[in-house]
Amino acid sequence: MESFWENTIVLTAARYSVAVLSIIVFMAIFELVTSYKNWEEIRRGNLSVAMATGGKMFGIANVLRFSYEHNDGILQSIMWSSIGFVMLLIGYFIFEFLTPTYKIDSEIANDNRAVGFISLVISVGLSYVIGASI
Repeated sequence: MESFWENTIVLTAARYSVAVLSIIVFMAIFELVTSYKNWEEIRRGNLSVAMATGGKMFGIANVLRFSYEHNDGILQSIMWSSIGFVMLLIGYFIFEFLTPTYKIDSEIANDNRAVGFISLVISVGLSYVIGASI
């Protein structure tokens, strides 16, 4: 008989719970580093913020997916996904740094959809590169 923690349903529920908690924690950290309030802007209909936020959420979930796929234990997966999140955060700062003629946060807050879309694509793209490295 399988042990409790080896049961597929229990393992799936544990990984799901960790994923939801990770997204909440990591999105709270992203909220701290942006100059706008994600959920207030989304409530007002700011599509640029919604795209940028959705890209970040997808990126976090994608890094978690790779982490679960390549690591046996939940704790090891949490560690690697945390490293992946830090790398996504660094990517965000690099994006901000590489555009010195305007401020990315301000453009997204002002609903510049082109910048919001590029932010989404960068988050998703980096999540695949980071995930492949895990």
